[in-house]
Amino acid sequence: MLKNLDPVLSADLLWILAAMGHGDDLALVDANHPAETIARATTSGRLVRLPGLTMERAARAILSVLPIDDFEPHAVRRMQVVDEPKTIPAVQAGVQRELDAALDAHIPIAGVERFAFYDMARQAFAVVQVGDPRPYGCFLLRKGVIAGEPG
Repeated sequence: MLKNLDPVLSADLLWILAAMGHGDDLALVDANHPAETIARATTSGRLVRLPGLTMERAARAILSVLPIDDFEPHAVRRMQVVDEPKTIPAVQAGVQRELDAALDAHIPIAGVERFAFYDMARQAFAVVQVGDPRPYGCFLLRKGVIAGEPG
């Protein structure tokens, strides 16, 4: 156990989040996503599973330590509903609330067509698959920087 860290953040997940560099994407996906296949193509080749959690709970834990890129206009992206690109399912609205709370600002999540999302996920650093069965609970989070002085 570590102090002041969300217990959802396993050692494997913390390694991924720390190893990512500025501009790397994390694919945060639902239980329906072909995560094993996609993860093999990622930079790290790693897949971390978070069974038994909602997407909102997993996003809250990750966003508690992961800086989001503020140089990028679409640093957080979501998989669009097929044939209904403007529809925002409940799982996506819930993650939007977690993002807004973590950043203390409203940053709209950009929509990405389903197959384009799969292509982008293959280019991610790693995949985190949450046990949430709700469809379209698939996101890409681009890591930002933490600026400051050393030491």
